[in-house]
This record gives sequence, C-alpha cells and structure tokens, in this order.
Amino acid sequence: MERKISHLEPNSVWSNFEDICQVPRPSKKEEKIISFLETFAGDNSLKIKKDQAGNVLISAPATTGYENAPTVVLQSHMDMVGEKNNNVEHNFEVDPIKPYIDDEWVKAEGTTLGADCGIGIAVSMAVLSSKNIEHGPVECLFTVDEETGLSGAFALQPGFFEGKILLNLDSEDEGELFIGCAGGIDTLATFSFKKDDVPTGNSAMEISVSGLLGGHSGDDIHKGRGNAIKILTRFLWEANRKYGIRVADLDGGNLRNAIAREAHATFVVRNAYKENLVADFNVFKHEIAEEFEVSEPNLKLDHGSADTPEYVIDEKTSDNLLDALFVCPHGIHAMSFRMPGMVETSTNLASVKFTGENTILVTTSQRSDRYSGKQEIASIVEAVFEKSDASVRHTDGYPGWSPNPESPVLAITEKAYTDLFGEKPIVRSIHAGLECGLFLEKYPGLDMVSFGPTILGAHSPDERINIETVQKFWKHLVEVLKRLR
Repeated sequence: MERKISHLEPNSVWSNFEDICQVPRPSKKEEKIISFLETFAGDNSLKIKKDQAGNVLISAPATTGYENAPTVVLQSHMDMVGEKNNNVEHNFEVDPIKPYIDDEWVKAEGTTLGADCGIGIAVSMAVLSSKNIEHGPVECLFTVDEETGLSGAFALQPGFFEGKILLNLDSEDEGELFIGCAGGIDTLATFSFKKDDVPTGNSAMEISVSGLLGGHSGDDIHKGRGNAIKILTRFLWEANRKYGIRVADLDGGNLRNAIAREAHATFVVRNAYKENLVADFNVFKHEIAEEFEVSEPNLKLDHGSADTPEYVIDEKTSDNLLDALFVCPHGIHAMSFRMPGMVETSTNLASVKFTGENTILVTTSQRSDRYSGKQEIASIVEAVFEKSDASVRHTDGYPGWSPNPESPVLAITEKAYTDLFGEKPIVRSIHAGLECGLFLEKYPGLDMVSFGPTILGAHSPDERINIETVQKFWKHLVEVLKRLR
C-alpha cells in the first residue's frame, strides 16, 4: 500500500487513520474493523472486550502519577456512510478507501472518506498506544451501526464500561464544544402498486437530477442545499397535472441521514404531449438553475428518451406517489428560541426505492431537540403519506441529549482550549444525532462533552477533513486528559 497521508502531523493519528481507510466498515458490516481493533489491542497488550452487539471496549491503565485520576471514556463509532459518485466503481464491503491530500484537506477518491468517525477511532488508538501522554485510566468505546440505527448504542448494557466521564469524538466543527444533541425518528412509507401495460400511443422518457452537494441531514439541513427527490418530483408533479404521465420507475437518495444528491425517473407520456413536456422541462431546468445557483453550483438536470418499460405502475398509485413526494416536507421545520441560530426541528426526505415486485419504500428522517417537536413533525409526514394511501410506520427513534452548561468536564475542556489557543471555544448543542442521549439512559449521571476536527461534506463523496484542525483536536484532547485528575 502506498501511504499518502501518514506523514502528516500528528503522525500517530494520521497513520492510524490511513490504516483504518484500508478496512471496509459500512454500517452493519463492521466485522473487519472489529477484527482490526482486536489485532491492535493484542499487539499493544491492551485489555479488550466485546458485547453481543459488536461494541468493543479497549482499556489502558493510568500513567505514572495519574493512578487516582477518574476513568475517562473516549467514544467513537466504527461504521461509516458509504456514498460514491455514479461514475465510480467501489464496493464498500470489500474495497479500501483511497485518501489523498487536496491543499489543506484530506479527501477520498470518488467516495466518502469515513473521517466520520474514523478520525475518532484513530485518535483513540493513538492515546491507547502512546507511551508519553499523561492520563488516568482510559476506556475507549467503539460502537457499531451508529449511522443507520444507533443499534450499538441501543444494545449497550450498564456495566460495559466504568468511567463516569465520556468524551465523544464524533463532532465535526473544530473550536466548538457540544453539550447536547437532537433526538430523532424515521418515518417509513410503503406504496403497493399493480403493474399495468404501457398504454398505446405513449413514449418513454427519463429525467435525472445529479451534481448536488448532499451532506448530513442534521449538520447541513440549514444550508439551503437541494434535495434531488424534491427537485425531481416538482417537475414530475406538474407534468402529471398537465399531461397525465405514468411512472415506471423512480429512484433517489440512499441513506436515511443523508440529503439526497441524485434521483432519476422513467415515465411515459402520450405522444401528443411529448414536445410540450420537453419544452416545459427546459423552462424548469433554467428556473431551477437560477434558484440554486449559489447553494448548488454543480446541479445538473437531464432528460432523454428511454426504452419502453416492461410496465407502468397503476394510475392511482402513480398519482398518489407523486402527490405525496411533492407535498412531503423537507428541511427546517422550526428554529430554536432557547439557542438562537440553531435548528430545533427538521425533516429529511431521504430516499425512494422500488423494494420488491410491487412495492415502493419512501424513507424519511425527523430530528428535534424537543420530544414534542420530533413527534409533531413525524406525525405531519405520516399524515402526508397516509392521505396518499401508503402504509406508514415509525422506528423507535432515539433520545436527545439535554445540555448541561454547569458540566464539570465542560469547564475543564473549555479552559484547556482557551489556554492552548488563546480564544474561547463556542459551546452549543448540535442538530445532528449523537449516541450520547442513549448513553445517558444506560448510565445516568455521565458527564459528557463532544468535540472534534473540522469535517465538511460528511455522508457525501465530497467529505473532507481539515488537516490543521486534526492537529488542534489532538493537542486539545491530550491537554484535557492531562487535566482530568
């Protein structure tokens, strides 16, 4: 393996991260990264244990003079989001990530980088293997399946770790300390349809939306980015109203916690209306380009003729699907009054997939730092799809993490940052979901704070991590460990 980034500072962190990039670790397929951590623990003579869910805990004893210091838990998750550009061949279950340096950033070749939360794993490994960092007893907790269901955190049992202080290493904004996060729930709608023959006198067409930034449905939901499914169905809904199109296929988005970057549809339209529809598309393309010229400069809308499909979905379901997707809310639902400038409640229209012979699954995800807000927006989405004759179910969801501005570990972490870098960090809550809320349910009284380097474009192939902030993150963490005694 040609090493591209391990020469960066701090060497131990970047070398670990480059090794982690060689280990496939998509959500729910963490066997290889678990094995990797087991080998690491053995090579460094460290205590390790694993629970039934696959969560891993690696422990290191206190260094000299810190034997009476409190045990500190460093927490990160093992899985990564697997997103790639359409023109890239990559199997996330087999192929390594290919990191490279782009000016002051580390990126990956055509795929997500996995810095979320691979850099947290790398930093934890660097602490565990170091011979010169001062710290009390350290427990490094690596959880599974954070990205698609938090199942590792849900399954975590009381007593798996001993520490009463937890440093979550899954944040993506250097210089900011997080002391709270949103809770979330998924709302899933299933349409059942009948297959109809393609009506005579109809032509098949394809329309696609691509080139969007996508991003994290929590961290990036307020940035005005386009949702490919919403853009696509804006045109399809209007075309259906004017020309009575019939959908044969509609596919968009991939992951519940990623803003949909690409979407495409195949449909048929009566021959007499085809030229009018193409003219409408060209007008729509121009209008959308103007609408998103700042937030989505690489947006592409394409159309063309398609091969005649084997079938179209029945007229009622075709209409209902387009109506529901057109009306389904996406984006900010409410801003916070308690923490001005922060999103309080949002919803993400995440994906549309044909999932069987006669079913279509629409996945949406809601977030809020208020339980009532989370339930309200989930119910709104439910009502939209139920009115369109879809069957709707909700996942169990996960709790938020209520901020504690009086946290002792926050005071230490904040002071360490100020002393190191000469400026105060921003202390706030995050609209993304962290596992911390679930940890509090299992371990009441945990004192927690979350911080990390700057990562942009998480959950998209544009994911990148800022090199300079990794060094600051490392220095900050080392200083916090030194002061926790």
